[in-house]
Amino acid sequence: MSLTDSLGLGLPIIQAPMAGTSTPALAAAVCNNGGLGSIAVGAGTAASAREAIDAVRALTNRPFNVNLFVHAPARRDPAKEQAWVEALDPLFALYGARPPEMLNEIYRSFADDDAMLATMAEARPAVVSFHFGLPDARRIATLKQAGCLLLATATSLAEAEAARAAGIDAIVAQGYEAGGHRGMFDPDAPDDRLGTFALTRLLVTRSGLPVIAAGGIMDGRGVRAALDLGAVAAQLGTAFIGCPESSADAAYRAALASPAALHTVMTRAVSGRPARCLANRFTAWGLDSDAVPPAYPVAYDVGKALNGAAKAQGEGGYGAQWAGQGAPLARSLPAAELMKALAEEMRA
Repeated sequence: MSLTDSLGLGLPIIQAPMAGTSTPALAAAVCNNGGLGSIAVGAGTAASAREAIDAVRALTNRPFNVNLFVHAPARRDPAKEQAWVEALDPLFALYGARPPEMLNEIYRSFADDDAMLATMAEARPAVVSFHFGLPDARRIATLKQAGCLLLATATSLAEAEAARAAGIDAIVAQGYEAGGHRGMFDPDAPDDRLGTFALTRLLVTRSGLPVIAAGGIMDGRGVRAALDLGAVAAQLGTAFIGCPESSADAAYRAALASPAALHTVMTRAVSGRPARCLANRFTAWGLDSDAVPPAYPVAYDVGKALNGAAKAQGEGGYGAQWAGQGAPLARSLPAAELMKALAEEMRA
């Protein structure tokens, strides 16, 4: 039985769990229209994850995906952190604010979060996916015993092979054109920057696992192309940002509909890890600055504070406006209508 058959999907389409845009309403709408909806809980606590899972279940009885971050703990470097704060201080001053006096590691990795593990084991979502790395054998075994199907992001064959050895069920092949955070296990390692289709075909041929293509896929023709390369499904993230069910704010939506969509940027400035973002004031500053951000997610603590200060003064150009290279093709449709359009385009 194929992956999509085992989940009872009518369409081989997965809505990417992009933190900052995915919501229970969006996930449920995708599920109710034949795809696999997703929620991102890696930026929250076990309690908030349970609330999100319950919210999805109140809106659909279909399988859905819960995404977790499995990043390595931040290597704190006080000197680098102080230099980063000082570099950003003039930007805060533009909006009558000061940067945080102390930086925090604002997200806890699933790699050492036993409370989150207990919540997942008790809630038993149909699918659990990992980004930034792989959890240990105990966590994988616990989730498998709970009946969860496990997905992991891979940006290379080596990462896919590690996922297979760990017992992961399917790979999300994240091409370099994908929006949001690059899923590399080690963000400081050399990156071959493989595109979605090259990576998909490589992993289909060599990984020994079902492959889900992700990155730059915006319409049904793109989904069909991924399937023709041997993928079992396609994961779309940027395509769903414009949906009214997403949590993208007005500035984010305006940027997505602007010429900024033609010029996405891979940057570390926002969070400390490589991530593809719409061109905005923060990405422009990052390109011009020689300052080196501290480790993820410590750098994100400052980035979120800067965005908050700027938004308070009516400036939305410092947000984490994640988007892939297919951003100019985004459509502002309700998720149900978008899913219907994707299905029609696949059949065309």
